[in-house]
Amino acid sequence: MATWDDVHRIATAMPDVTERVREGVVDWRVKDKLFVWERPLRKTDLSALGAAAPSGPILAARVPDLGAKEALLASDHSVYFTTPHFNGYPAILVRLEHIEVGELEELIVEAWHARARRR
Repeated sequence: MATWDDVHRIATAMPDVTERVREGVVDWRVKDKLFVWERPLRKTDLSALGAAAPSGPILAARVPDLGAKEALLASDHSVYFTTPHFNGYPAILVRLEHIEVGELEELIVEAWHARARRR
């Protein structure tokens, strides 16, 4: 299963990516646009998720749109989830220890494309 080392390796291999650590939390940006980041669960998340709140490392990733988010949520409940904080926002939460490295790479590359494209 995937680790933070895998996230770092994949994300920093993409063009124009910077890694930032702020208050002990790591994020990766392309042209200063956040595309993947460490996302510890907050008290409100834990309250909303209740007994379903996962333990272990959580990665957040941008997705192209809400349709892509819904597709990921439907694809594998053991890997992908969300919280009310992310309602209406094109980002997904990932149980890092439950995702295969190949799938993680696809997710990160797609997140990079979602943020790096020119408008």
